[in-house]
Amino acid sequence: MTISQHIQVAYKSVEADGVKVFYREAGAADAPVLLLLHGFPSSSHQFRDLIPLLADKYRLIAPDLPGFGFTEVPAQRNYRYTFDAIGETIRQFVDVLELKRYAMYFFDYGAPTGLRLALAYPERVSAIVSQNGNAYLEGLGEAWAPIRQYWADPSPANRQVIKDAILHLEGTRWQYVEGVSNPDLIAPEAYYLDALLLERPGNKDIQLDLFFDYQNNLKLYPAFQQFFRDTKVPTLAIWGKGDPFFIPPGAEAYKRDNPNAVVELLDTGHFALETHVEHIARRIVEVVGEYID
Repeated sequence: MTISQHIQVAYKSVEADGVKVFYREAGAADAPVLLLLHGFPSSSHQFRDLIPLLADKYRLIAPDLPGFGFTEVPAQRNYRYTFDAIGETIRQFVDVLELKRYAMYFFDYGAPTGLRLALAYPERVSAIVSQNGNAYLEGLGEAWAPIRQYWADPSPANRQVIKDAILHLEGTRWQYVEGVSNPDLIAPEAYYLDALLLERPGNKDIQLDLFFDYQNNLKLYPAFQQFFRDTKVPTLAIWGKGDPFFIPPGAEAYKRDNPNAVVELLDTGHFALETHVEHIARRIVEVVGEYID
């Protein structure tokens, strides 16, 4: 796929839900909207290479979720970091931008965020691209074991285990390179930026709170799956098959509830855009492009 010529990406912020939401935007203002929702521990930065490939066709909008990237949550907001809260902030974000129709590309944490948005406004969703964005119990890999233990026993010791295992540069790098056949293709600035932002005062506690709250996403899986059955929204589930967190059965499960779901497994890991961005961009256009309106 050839990168579109003369693509300019704007870096903006808007207040929504008492939060200063940072977002990237590119494409014509009247083009069909593709909303890009990132995952842990990244930000809209993860879409930096995808946006130029699609901006001649769509209006791409990629916000940083609260607690990530360059979105700012004022202390006086007393924000409670849960997925319900993040979902509400993004719901208000799309309303502030007056987005009445959009496709969604969601990844990792972006999946429970985007699917909450879909439950709130099912009529607005034209298509879904799930890139390692889980909505099924069978999609949770063995890497969740220490987090499951934390759910069962939220002791300071179990909280510390997770902090020591993943909330640092090496833990972040591991998420990028694990399951990737050629780690030399992973740009180091991606995981260095993520790790740097994790070091902001208080941010590790935010991430630990979200790890604990993730169990509440599982309770919503039946509602997410009902949405797939009710709407049969055109869907591309395109996953890195080496992802230790969200494993291939979670991608295959989309077909169980949605006959319009196309599943494709890639020879890469969690952050599939780092190694397969051109292929993913092409498949978005080929599989769901005609439905994005």
